[in-house]
Amino acid sequence: MPEFYQNYLKSQLELRQYLLLTILINLLQSMKIVRLEALAAALPLPILFESRRHKLQKFLSVLGANVEQLWFPLFTSWLKANCGDHQVLYLAIDRTSWKSINLLMVSLIWERRAIPIYFELLAHKGSSSFELQTEILAQVLPLVKDYTVVLLGDREFCGVRLANWLAQQGCYFCLRLKQNEYIELEKGIWIQLKALGLKPGISLYLEGVSLTKQKGFKPYNLAAKWRKKYRGWAPKEGWFIFTNIESLDIALQAYQKRFGIEEMFRDLKSGGYNLEGTNLSGARLKAIILIITIAYTSATFGGKTIKHMGIQKYVGRVQEVGRIIKRHSSFYIGLYGQTWVHFQDGCEDAVVQLMKMARNKRSHFQRGLRAKTLILSTFQLSS
Repeated sequence: MPEFYQNYLKSQLELRQYLLLTILINLLQSMKIVRLEALAAALPLPILFESRRHKLQKFLSVLGANVEQLWFPLFTSWLKANCGDHQVLYLAIDRTSWKSINLLMVSLIWERRAIPIYFELLAHKGSSSFELQTEILAQVLPLVKDYTVVLLGDREFCGVRLANWLAQQGCYFCLRLKQNEYIELEKGIWIQLKALGLKPGISLYLEGVSLTKQKGFKPYNLAAKWRKKYRGWAPKEGWFIFTNIESLDIALQAYQKRFGIEEMFRDLKSGGYNLEGTNLSGARLKAIILIITIAYTSATFGGKTIKHMGIQKYVGRVQEVGRIIKRHSSFYIGLYGQTWVHFQDGCEDAVVQLMKMARNKRSHFQRGLRAKTLILSTFQLSS
């Protein structure tokens, strides 16, 4: 974990709770599994398995009751250290579900990924209501009050009530509309979005668009684009973005950042920590999501540091021929980096013997060992 994480968590948790949390985070980074039985089986405490499982259950119940108190100060501390005054922050609101779990989350878009800020377990299946959306956003906006905020949401979150509420809070927004939505082009003339004639390679921008005939709702702008075919592939439909941003290009560039939260969900689930494999619920599930958030951001921040050091080539493939975007995000660089430097512990003698058998590669080994030392220093305080 970053040093500021540790300093704060030590001040908020009992020492035994802090030490157990540290062990759990290290287990997550190596196992990438959040099933309680698997964590209990790997927990390196010399007690009975059932005692380890009960210990974890009790700890998660306590932690789950204090998620916001623990995470909000950590997030705001990182924000102040990494984002300048009045910087534009892109927040994404989205929902993901698996089995009987329905999770609503607001995250900060950062480096093509997202950093979780606040989440809520919904008591029902399906879409969230306006009341739930504003309730969760009301928890987040005070944390970013010193910044210019742009909220990004997909079609579930595009409603005139939410747009008005965001504008009243001083926020910009880019909310994607469904194609069957009607807009008022001129007074009394309503047309369905899919009838506007948007085609691949075409974009358009309309000012002062109304989405409802009810009084009291302000008109906003419509930014639309259908990406053209590239290498034989084109999206099935275009974007229709309801926004108060007064520029087509800026609105589209902003909305495109929303996909960072989908990448984050993939990292938290099957692409990383396998969150959907947990059998927990309620406070214990909230605690596991908090622990994953700490582990995820620790790996991401560590990966960013490794990239700045210029030694990410020791961790993963940096670039592929014909690929514009780098192969690995800061999260994966950080995660793989920790695996690489810690896995040697159980096979150090074999590694030393292999190096001795290839003395002509000595200079390469020395550079690699230095890279390992630098990567280890990035995560040293958590090891």
